[in-house]
Amino acid sequence: MFIRDLYTCDEIIAGDKTTLRELLHPDKADLRISYSLAHARVKPGQSSLPHKLKTSEVYYILEGEGIMYVDDESAKIHSGQAIYIPPNSVQYIQNTGNTDLKFLCIVDPPWLPEDEEVL
Repeated sequence: MFIRDLYTCDEIIAGDKTTLRELLHPDKADLRISYSLAHARVKPGQSSLPHKLKTSEVYYILEGEGIMYVDDESAKIHSGQAIYIPPNSVQYIQNTGNTDLKFLCIVDPPWLPEDEEVL
């Protein structure tokens, strides 16, 4: 059994300026999974930087509200929603609420630095 506690994961500022804690990645632990899972946070009034991944990504909104931008589309988002982001799409998320916007990032295949381009 493998259990990872969010609060024991190192907190980093990702290239897109979100605060990130990587929970699961097959390259970081002996896990037979084909995806990576991270917990992200954006403070009120802030947004991530536009970026794109070579891989598909899903955001699952845990807390807060905001606007999700994917290519030429945008939509209001809130807790309980899942957002699919196709490979090579320009994406960013804006926190329009009064509390931290918290979400999970599921990247398949697993996230690699060379697969991300911050614009």
